[in-house]
Amino acid sequence: MRIYEELFILKPDSTDEEQDQIVEQVSGVITAAKGTVDKVEKWGKRRLAYRVDKYREGHYILLQFTCEADTVKEVERRLRVTDSVVKFLTVRIDETLKRLEKRKKQREKRAHRKPQPVAPQQPVEKLMVEAAPVAEEKE
Repeated sequence: MRIYEELFILKPDSTDEEQDQIVEQVSGVITAAKGTVDKVEKWGKRRLAYRVDKYREGHYILLQFTCEADTVKEVERRLRVTDSVVKFLTVRIDETLKRLEKRKKQREKRAHRKPQPVAPQQPVEKLMVEAAPVAEEKE
């Protein structure tokens, strides 16, 4: 099983019920194929970077899920035929998460190898007391 993110943009005139229905449809496809939906984020209505099908705005929805590759093909097919979906993008993120975890371990290992800064032997107050008589002797 692999981890994927699916970001899709719905038409700006779509209602909350339509958005929930599409999310439920996609979640149903994933769970029917023995996958799990890890996270659903509704980003709300945002301006598009460029016009798509005469729309300048759209409702953004992000899904993070775990499933097999053939399930992703079915999800993309369903989004492609849904009229209220303007655009969608699927990204496999499990490799990225592995790479980030590996970097984190390397950083921790490197930080562990570096010697810790040495603390001063005497407290600062003693140093100040010792320095004060030196200044008086010069006078």
